[in-house]
Amino acid sequence: MRSTASILLLLLFSFMTLKISGQDAEASLVKLDNPITEEYLKDHLPKKGPRIILNKDIRQHLLQEIETNPLVKNYYEAIKLNAREIITKPPLERIQTGRRLLSISREMLYRMGMLGMVYVVEKDKEVLEKINQELLAVCAFSDWNPSHFLDVAEMSLAVAIGLDWAQNDLPKETVKLVKQSLKEKGIEPSYGERMGWINRDNNWNQVCHAGMIAASLMIAEDEPALATKTIHRALEGIPHGMQAYGPDGVYPEGSTYWAYGTSFTVLTIAMLESALGDDFGLADYPAFVESADFMVLTNTPSGMYYNFADCGDRRSENPDIILAWFAKYTGNANYLEKDRFMRSPEVMGELSRISGMGLVWLSQYEEAENDQEIPSAWKGNGTNPIAIFKSAEGEKEGYYFGGKGGRGTVNHGNMDGGSFIFELNGVRWVVDPGNQPYHELEKTGFNLWGNCQDCERWTLLTKNNFGHSTLSVNNALHQNDGLSTIIDFQEGDQPQVTFDLTPSFGMNLKKSHRTFRKENDQSLLIEDHIEKNDSTNLVTWQLMTTADVQLNKGGAILMQDGKSLSLDILSHPDLSLSIISLDPPPHPLDRVIPGLKRIELRLPAYMMDDEEIVRVRLSGE
Repeated sequence: MRSTASILLLLLFSFMTLKISGQDAEASLVKLDNPITEEYLKDHLPKKGPRIILNKDIRQHLLQEIETNPLVKNYYEAIKLNAREIITKPPLERIQTGRRLLSISREMLYRMGMLGMVYVVEKDKEVLEKINQELLAVCAFSDWNPSHFLDVAEMSLAVAIGLDWAQNDLPKETVKLVKQSLKEKGIEPSYGERMGWINRDNNWNQVCHAGMIAASLMIAEDEPALATKTIHRALEGIPHGMQAYGPDGVYPEGSTYWAYGTSFTVLTIAMLESALGDDFGLADYPAFVESADFMVLTNTPSGMYYNFADCGDRRSENPDIILAWFAKYTGNANYLEKDRFMRSPEVMGELSRISGMGLVWLSQYEEAENDQEIPSAWKGNGTNPIAIFKSAEGEKEGYYFGGKGGRGTVNHGNMDGGSFIFELNGVRWVVDPGNQPYHELEKTGFNLWGNCQDCERWTLLTKNNFGHSTLSVNNALHQNDGLSTIIDFQEGDQPQVTFDLTPSFGMNLKKSHRTFRKENDQSLLIEDHIEKNDSTNLVTWQLMTTADVQLNKGGAILMQDGKSLSLDILSHPDLSLSIISLDPPPHPLDRVIPGLKRIELRLPAYMMDDEEIVRVRLSGE
């Protein structure tokens, strides 16, 4: 038992470590320019609207592009169809789902973006009436749910856009009510307690500051001190959220969360530029533009995402309007999904909620002469490092490997260091279990968000290492805060990446290095270098798949969609694989994935040398 003095010394050391760590993080923070004062806003804000994403000159350019640019014209037609559908819907009501009003806030942002854009272009009185109706409805809510501030932020942005894009033609009573609501239901609650998002390093920071900036831009004349204080706070706080992209552009929360956080950052950039003529260095924040490569590369040939962390499984067939901002900013045509923008407006269906605003930067795109190619072998470091090997652009049934390090305690993270996915010939052979709807878990009382070593979160297959294609040792969970990193990466005809997984296993292994190598366009080699110690009892090599599996001597054949993949145990051909069915899954709250199974190769310590190498090859027909 430790003495009181020892405990005090340990606490002091922990405090000093946290303090030094915090100082290091603060020292590495790249700050934005921040000239915001009441005088600055007075001098720079347009005297007449619009000012959020649009202004007089931007609007005029947009109208010209709708007439002459086929991409812009086609996408605008899809927006019009969305707006016409919205007109038939009843006004929004304050319907809360669990602890969230977020679905209502997001629907409001969608409605204001679509309706607002059509009104900006056509001045349609029916559209104006619907905007007015929706603004009155949400401003009559008792509040915008400040206990879950994302709800307030998205609602504030939605209401600000509705007001700004139709302000000159809305009834004076509506304008007064909306400005009052932006102040009392939007900005003022942001100065309450538990507003950790202000300096947080995840998507909350990006979303909440965007909403508060939008609201401030609309009340600046009436409440100059509050607007100044809020925009100034945002420019000080936003860099904390932007650090998540460093150092190479990997967004640690996965592709769909990249889309969420990044969409609000590009909206913020567009708002600051349209209203104040300057983004204060936000667009050039380190690794932000590079993150567009990350997003492009995590779109796989099958039409799915590389769905690590809490990423969704499959992307929409519609164009990525966020990547279109990066195309506009860089001039790189590889970020502009031209074919998708030219899909029939009728088949596009419901667009994303930022599509109305995104039409603006789509209209501003000018193609550069020299496009920088998207690499076919790429790695990105950070708190959730990943590596990707893929076929050349345009091969829809090509080769795709995505592997990762990371740790469970990263935002939306899982115990999945060393895991990977693999696609070949249009089939995803090795799968990630993906995410689960939060409310469906929360309403049962399940503690989804605690991430301590013994927290309930890790009982789910989607969250623990037993649901991922990695190693497990002694049938134990990975260490929740053990960070697996990339220690080697090689490009060329046979690209390869090595992850140091040792921190994931704590005291159960002396060392674990995992190397993935693309041998050719049909083959992936997985090589594990393992050093055991006295605590090592069992090492389990795991592969997650939904394919049918036929075991054979020295491996297995995976079969799916009339195609096959060989799994060959090169290092231990005399050992047999096992198949563990996970449909139905072990936990009553686990996500049900049809046909999911775990292929295992189990190595007892007594069969292992002190240093063991496990080699497995996956190869196509």
